[in-house]
Amino acid sequence: MESLKRFGKSFQEELCQLILEDRSFCDQMEEVEVVRYLELKYLQVFAQLIMDYRDKYKTHPTYGTMKTMVKAGLSEESNTIKDQLRRYYARVLSGEIKGNDFTRDKALGFCKKQVLKEAMIKSVELLKKSTTEYDQIQKMINDALNKGVDNKFGHDWHKDLEARYLSVARDPQSSGWPRIDEITQGGFGKRELAVAIAPTGAGKSMVLVHLGKQAIQAGKTVVHYTLELADTVVGQRYDSCITGVHLGDLKQNKERINEIISEIDGELIIKEYPAKSASTNTIKSHIEKMRKRGVEPDMVIVDYADLLRPIRHSSEKRHDLENIYEELRAIAQTYDLPVITASQTNRSGLSAEVITMESISEAFNKCFVADFIFSLSRTTIDKQSNQGRIYVAKNRNGPDGLVFPAFVDWSNVNIKVLKPKVGEEENVAPSTTEALSFLKEKYQRLRK
Repeated sequence: MESLKRFGKSFQEELCQLILEDRSFCDQMEEVEVVRYLELKYLQVFAQLIMDYRDKYKTHPTYGTMKTMVKAGLSEESNTIKDQLRRYYARVLSGEIKGNDFTRDKALGFCKKQVLKEAMIKSVELLKKSTTEYDQIQKMINDALNKGVDNKFGHDWHKDLEARYLSVARDPQSSGWPRIDEITQGGFGKRELAVAIAPTGAGKSMVLVHLGKQAIQAGKTVVHYTLELADTVVGQRYDSCITGVHLGDLKQNKERINEIISEIDGELIIKEYPAKSASTNTIKSHIEKMRKRGVEPDMVIVDYADLLRPIRHSSEKRHDLENIYEELRAIAQTYDLPVITASQTNRSGLSAEVITMESISEAFNKCFVADFIFSLSRTTIDKQSNQGRIYVAKNRNGPDGLVFPAFVDWSNVNIKVLKPKVGEEENVAPSTTEALSFLKEKYQRLRK
């Protein structure tokens, strides 16, 4: 019997990581009896632990459950196998081992071919014994062909119970502001759209750079699309934000900047498009080109969405903007990553001490699409004293309607959400449900 040996040890380790991570893929590999084709004993044991758990509890194990089984569920195995398996799983948890679509496709194709080959051999043996076993032969071949087919029908309420409570599924990226991370369950999650709202000149682009910096320092790959500023200007802002060197002093500190950024594992790609020249289709095309070259984005930043060109023009600008925000959220879902963008307020936001969702420019439906909306407001006095306020207008993963004092210093792209004094943190606006209800009614009246 052939095995996966010819694909190598690393390939088989990546395959087992995928079997644990993806319940639907595991369903397919279980049908084609993947355990039989694994070459290495500790990987056979690992995969069998998963299959046995699924068979007994009718649900797919989580990373935490697997950790417990690897620690305590190997009583029948030798010390050598136990040690190999535990070291392997430690590497899985650290993120060192991560399968991809190539691993998935090659492993599934190989196993399906082996299953079909075995069915054909058995069919030949049946034909030798009898010439009347056509129905049995047909069933055997059809069963073999149907094993391992794509069965991703969706989230299975029974089988995917554990997955619903698995934090790795959302894999939130920190905002860099502990209080915001606390109320969002860790930051911005995969498949989510976050929107920063601010009036013109208040620092929307600076806020986006701060959020991108957090992901880069966490070792992530960030793709920053700029439709307003030159890519070199955005790059300098990242240099300042990461190193603390003031924007006006960057040229004199290039060696120091290079020394600091060379130690950072994360990647940053800045792509510049003229305003209104790029659409969400342009962004998707660019992402696909990067993926073909082996670059997998972990976060997409669009500075800013209102400057994208609509794919289909409608009679009114607000309808175009609604579609753009819906398309951005679709990108987040398609590529399984957070998308962060910004929006400009209307004139009422210029002098507001706290900017609520009613101040959002042009299209109220932006509020309905986004998962997290926060605003930055700064009065003239605030700007003189490096102060401002962050208002959490919408938050699908926790409380909203909260306002926090902020320290803002754009000379080195530095923004901090400060801890409010006792009694200062409060709901400064109606709850999100009430606010959205009000906005929706207002929006419907405008459409008529």
